[in-house]
Amino acid sequence: MKFDLTSSFNHKIKTPDELVNILGNFPRKDRVIMCHGVFDVVHPGHIRHLLFAKNKAPILVVSITADFHINKGKYRPHVPEDLRAVNLAVLEFVDYVVIDQNKAPLQNILKIKPDIFTKGYEYAPESQSFPKTSEEIAAVTGYGGQVIFSPGDFVMSSSSYINSTPPDIKIEKLMMLMKRSNISFDDLEKTLESFDGKKVHVIGDIIIDTQSRCSMIGGQTKTPTLSVSLNEKVEFVGGAGIVAAHLKAAGAKVKISTVLGNDELGKFAQNTFKNWGVEDLSIIDPERPTTNKNAITVGSYRLLKIDTVDNRTISDNQLNLLVKSISSSSSDAIVFSDFRHGIFNRRTIQELIDAIPSNYFRVADSQVASRWGNILDFPDFNLITPNEREARFSLGDQDSGIRSIASELFLKSNCKMLIMTLGERGILTCLNEDSATLDSYFVMDSFVSDLVDPVGAGDALLAYSTLAMLASNSPVISSILGNLAAACECEVEGNIPISRENVLSKIRLIAENSNN
Repeated sequence: MKFDLTSSFNHKIKTPDELVNILGNFPRKDRVIMCHGVFDVVHPGHIRHLLFAKNKAPILVVSITADFHINKGKYRPHVPEDLRAVNLAVLEFVDYVVIDQNKAPLQNILKIKPDIFTKGYEYAPESQSFPKTSEEIAAVTGYGGQVIFSPGDFVMSSSSYINSTPPDIKIEKLMMLMKRSNISFDDLEKTLESFDGKKVHVIGDIIIDTQSRCSMIGGQTKTPTLSVSLNEKVEFVGGAGIVAAHLKAAGAKVKISTVLGNDELGKFAQNTFKNWGVEDLSIIDPERPTTNKNAITVGSYRLLKIDTVDNRTISDNQLNLLVKSISSSSSDAIVFSDFRHGIFNRRTIQELIDAIPSNYFRVADSQVASRWGNILDFPDFNLITPNEREARFSLGDQDSGIRSIASELFLKSNCKMLIMTLGERGILTCLNEDSATLDSYFVMDSFVSDLVDPVGAGDALLAYSTLAMLASNSPVISSILGNLAAACECEVEGNIPISRENVLSKIRLIAENSNN
């Protein structure tokens, strides 16, 4: 039988109220000493500090700062609070661990009233960090407790250690999340199987992504002009089209409403929809070209990108056709995939939103790679999936930590669920604007095994997360399957639809590695 680390030491992890009942009132016969910190990675300096404390009193309580209040970096902590708590609970000389949901330990100090409160040498009165400690000293001494400082014979910075070598604990973090949510790998597989027949209507801008693969000839002698030889031209349907493709590859019944030009690329898009098995409700506009983004590459280098676009708003007649398509649709979910190429703008968005039947699951993604889209244009949706840059753009905030960004965006958008994609760092899911509790948000690392091409990962996540919510109504399952689909997309070149089999293989690989 596999040893269950979490269950074996959960009895040491307590709430502040539970500790008050266990420890009794101050002063006590068996004195209690309390340490507080982040403990993102438990290193030798921490061990010496905790051993020093244990030698001063028979009962050692370690308090850790909750994830939401850690601001040592935009992406800290690397180890989530429940796993940090277990990492400390496994130490034999630690009697109890408490997760402090407050910004500072003052409230819990006054509630638990440890006989002794200990800080590291770097917080002693003669140090520059002492002002941070003064309030804690006042709180402890106010009820008659004592504050002591551990010796400075061994000091090591967690931040320095983590910044040089970020811990690779993605499987451990995933297993903790699944255990906390009572979710098994079988649940993930069963949810995938139940995608069949889910009906989704995608509304949005189509983009034809072209890769012009070239070889370098050289530069001109008279002008600073590069000369390349075209070897191959490959075209993919992107934008809202690839979202529809992912949904179809996952097993859903999909229809797409978009606006295409009366040109060869428009016909290419429609033929691709047919080959995918996606119901095509395209509107043909002879006055605009089908959006095309042509990347000129030599080997792994992108020399230039040539965009053929017309970002003018769609006409009133085209807007009315889209409104009618939405209102008369028979679907379980509707996805607004906004790239700001004419369909979504200040004039059209509210009419398109108003046309959505009230019982639909509403999903929105607004990409702002080079335009002025804003995810806040889609309020009251069930699910929004911005990346970090898009989230920061919508709030005008480039400095705050990702948990604060997610919390504020969740509040302003009034959405039910937010999944923020963080590139190679994975995702953050927010379920409550008060993200100071573990149940209201969680972070999941990326599971990319071999990065080939990150383009389109967010589209795969959106598709699988949407279907998982329809099938399970579980934000955790939705986030896991979306994250794994995004990882699969990163492991192939170009915007390729990700099948259920791709995600299933990823699930089984992780399950196998989690048992090693």
